[in-house]
Amino acid sequence: MKIHRIETGRVRIKKNQISKQKGFAPQMLKVLFGKEWAEWVPIYAWVIDHPEGIIVVDTGETSKTGQQGYLPNWHPYYAFAVAFDVKPENEIGPQLVQLGIDPSKDVKKVIMTHMHTDHAGGLHHFRNAEILIEENEFKEASGFTGMLAGYLPHRWPKWLKPTLITLPNDPYFSFSKSMAVTADRKVMIVSTPGHVTNHLSVIVEVDDLHYFIAGDTSYTEQNLLKLIPDGIGTDQSLKTLKNILSFSESNPTIYLPSHDPQNPDRMANRKTVSVIKKDPKDKKLQEVLA
Repeated sequence: MKIHRIETGRVRIKKNQISKQKGFAPQMLKVLFGKEWAEWVPIYAWVIDHPEGIIVVDTGETSKTGQQGYLPNWHPYYAFAVAFDVKPENEIGPQLVQLGIDPSKDVKKVIMTHMHTDHAGGLHHFRNAEILIEENEFKEASGFTGMLAGYLPHRWPKWLKPTLITLPNDPYFSFSKSMAVTADRKVMIVSTPGHVTNHLSVIVEVDDLHYFIAGDTSYTEQNLLKLIPDGIGTDQSLKTLKNILSFSESNPTIYLPSHDPQNPDRMANRKTVSVIKKDPKDKKLQEVLA
């Protein structure tokens, strides 16, 4: 079994979105009116080459974000707080073809961590795959209320008829809800609420390592280690971060959030959360974890 990392362009957001800020003002206002932009970061999607078939986790972004009128300029978040840099060749479809994978024929399942556009923008490449979306996340992302919340349901493929899932109360280590995707339980979906209420993550076990495909549970591994929720998440974020750290204590875990530029290094050098936590060079981190 193999995991492929697909970089589907870049995104830039405000610094106040990456880490939750102190103060009484609503978090979204801090993001919208924050003056400092963060650096451009990658938009990752993931491909799991499993004996039961190709599984894709998130679909990345579409190059159409660069077309005038594609993003709703009436929405303050898209008007003031985010920018995209995605070329047609960056989309997941063409990149899968380069790997020898036909997205319309070879992909068995697509699992969505959540439905924000930088994760759902490439859905149109997977017309014949089974697309798994958390049921309440799909409801919250749909229609005009979904648009007000920052989703782009009017940009989803017209043919989209996903398999809506509700994770059972089946504990998987530190996670209270989980679902096996494959018969060998080497690919598991777990509940990781925080960035959005019904956020999911996918854990893939390969050669005694657990690749934690984290979506937006945090924007960086450092924020995970320091237990810093993102700037627009719910009050469930901190508990989820603690659950991930607890999981990593008993399972060698390579943490892979969707926008962390350090993902390639961690994958290439098999750097687990526990190894990074024990790094004596990072004195500030050790103080936080003590």
